[in-house]
Amino acid sequence: MATEIKVPTLGESVTEATIGEFLKQPGDAVAVDEPIVSLETDKVAVEAPSPVAGVIQEFRVAVGDTVEVGAVIAVVEEGGTVAATGEEAGRAQQEREAGKEERANAPAPSASPAPSPAPASQPKDGNQTLSPAVRRAVLEAGLDPSTITGTGKDGRLTKEDVETAAKAKKDGGGTIADAAPAQAATQSAPASTGERREERVKMTRMRQTIAKRLKGAQDNAALLTTFNDCDMSAVIEAREKYKDLFAKKHDIKLGFMGFFAKAACLALKDVPAANAYIEGDEIVYHDYVDISVAVSAPNGLVVPVIRDAQDKGFARIEKDIADFGKRAKDGTLTMEDMKGGTFTISNGGVFGSLMSTPIINPPQSAVLGLHRIEDRPVVVDGEIVIRPMMYLALSYDHRLIDGREAVTALKIIKEAIEDPTRMLIDL
Repeated sequence: MATEIKVPTLGESVTEATIGEFLKQPGDAVAVDEPIVSLETDKVAVEAPSPVAGVIQEFRVAVGDTVEVGAVIAVVEEGGTVAATGEEAGRAQQEREAGKEERANAPAPSASPAPSPAPASQPKDGNQTLSPAVRRAVLEAGLDPSTITGTGKDGRLTKEDVETAAKAKKDGGGTIADAAPAQAATQSAPASTGERREERVKMTRMRQTIAKRLKGAQDNAALLTTFNDCDMSAVIEAREKYKDLFAKKHDIKLGFMGFFAKAACLALKDVPAANAYIEGDEIVYHDYVDISVAVSAPNGLVVPVIRDAQDKGFARIEKDIADFGKRAKDGTLTMEDMKGGTFTISNGGVFGSLMSTPIINPPQSAVLGLHRIEDRPVVVDGEIVIRPMMYLALSYDHRLIDGREAVTALKIIKEAIEDPTRMLIDL
């Protein structure tokens, strides 16, 4: 019996997605709840699983297609035979894709009814779109995708191609010499010809949304940034003193973000406007602090939320942040993870940033920017001493937050970091 696989519910207010990557191919066996396709939404990449066990008969969509919730994306034959179903489904799938390409007046190298894929040695033109999984693998391996020979359909790169190239590079081979003839490797190396090249890659749905939201923040909010510097000596000393006991008891490292999250909660309690946002002609205040933590993911910046941070201890906050970072890298964050948020902390210091003016995350009204720690000469009690210093930046919506409030909030954060006891006694 054939079962249709449909686009699952993607989250509140999300009605459509883009086909990012096929995780299975026609003719492949699939188990119950096994993912068969990756979907890109405005915020995260999600996977559509098969509700039944069987063999994939055909896909009714192509990579890059926009699909709505409930749309049929594939057909699975329950209990089908892999070989027979695969041959028939593969031919049907290829004919369907060829028809789409012809209708779009685009070159159709797959228009031939022959079921075999394009040769692995086919040179790439630099315009192919990388799937989320392939893009993530390329970034993690630090490879140039134009130097890797694709073995997928029409010469597209697969995750396995990248993994093979990464292994070859680690072993000293540099490229997939064993996966294609040397001639193909020569053809895909533009540096040897001195030829200048350009590559056009369609923006992912997530990147388009990031662009719209950040530009919208600049257009709609009265953005202003206030700065301060912070002596990190006390926090560094506390981490060094208690790191082993903390890790032994809580099974997580004691990081800097836990200190800043708790310091922010202290500041937002005293300056509630920095934890509010404008909705129409009203100001919405919150008696809780849901901190959005900016995390770099392969597809762009994501901001999962630490909920009720004001009630959580250092260990719970550090565990939440570690979990977000791991799942952002793996591409397994959900829409629920990023829903809401009343205040954002962005740590550009992990990339070496000395100072920046972060942009607020709408509809929030403030964002705290952290930067790298470096030894600098400062004056303490009339003497010049060397201290580990960090520049702090608080960008805020001046429509809602006055300069006095912004400066006060950042000063409270600074004082709490320089004297962590303030966080313990709520001072």
